[in-house]
Amino acid sequence: MIGTVYKSTGSWYLVKSTKGHFFECRIKGKFRIKGIKSTNPVAVGDVVAFNAEDTNNKTIGVIHTIKERSNYIIRKSVNLSKQTHIIASNIDLVFLLITIDNPPTLTSFIDRFLVTAAAYHIKTILVFNKIDAYQIEQRAEVLYLKDIYEKIGYQCVEVSATENKNVAIIKELMLGKTSMFVGHSGVGKSTLVNAIEPSLDLKTKEISTQHKQGQHTTTFAEMFDLSFDARIIDTPGIKGFGVVDIEKEDLDHYFPEFFTLKNNCKFNNCLHLEEPKCAIKDAVETGDIAYSRYRTYVQIIEGEEEHYRTDIWE
Repeated sequence: MIGTVYKSTGSWYLVKSTKGHFFECRIKGKFRIKGIKSTNPVAVGDVVAFNAEDTNNKTIGVIHTIKERSNYIIRKSVNLSKQTHIIASNIDLVFLLITIDNPPTLTSFIDRFLVTAAAYHIKTILVFNKIDAYQIEQRAEVLYLKDIYEKIGYQCVEVSATENKNVAIIKELMLGKTSMFVGHSGVGKSTLVNAIEPSLDLKTKEISTQHKQGQHTTTFAEMFDLSFDARIIDTPGIKGFGVVDIEKEDLDHYFPEFFTLKNNCKFNNCLHLEEPKCAIKDAVETGDIAYSRYRTYVQIIEGEEEHYRTDIWE
């Protein structure tokens, strides 16, 4: 049988067959997908082939093949930095949820995620959530960030999940697609999903007032069929995002504003670091490229870890 993975808990997988029936499945042996050393060989969104076996009066599926993925979102594993974790696969659209405070989403996180999504040809929309709670300074930061990312071609939507503001825009964008919602713990993913599809009633938790960080409510990625011709993948909160398998020479391909100008650099192999007559560095100096974007580029190319809580609003 053929089916799609709707939930992965590490050792068991919930698979929906092409006939619409759900099966609890395990994998047969060890999987190695095109050399990817992943902590999770099977990811939510994977299309798999499996056999149904009767064990102790219960039907269990055994996954023996993973069909080729059209794309996937991958990051460095939290516990094993040399390994990777596939968050989900076969995604049509990603909504990256951003909050200015409570908890803060930093540009280094945003940029690293966008680089990975661009590398795997996945369209990403930036969703600025909790706009009903912002004061003047926070509102100014939203406008500042929207200006940076809209200028380079990313669609931005301001949303209040609790007040149902612009939720209809998100639903319209989701029609006919498999969409993934990602962001830090506490940015309101589950609350927004509940606003989109109240019948799901996903668990939500309050923000830690001491650290302004969210508490994990989603433990594993899970896909849901919605009532309006759409599927959604809800994911655990991501603290940091490590970029995987992108060569230094190719990194500027995934910064749209860099790619537009790179042919104006003196050297064809310019990495935009110390080289003279670099069009990218010149654009940073004139403000045509945001300094926060350039700083993330340098951090990635030099192998620095993400700076989680430093101030980036400079």
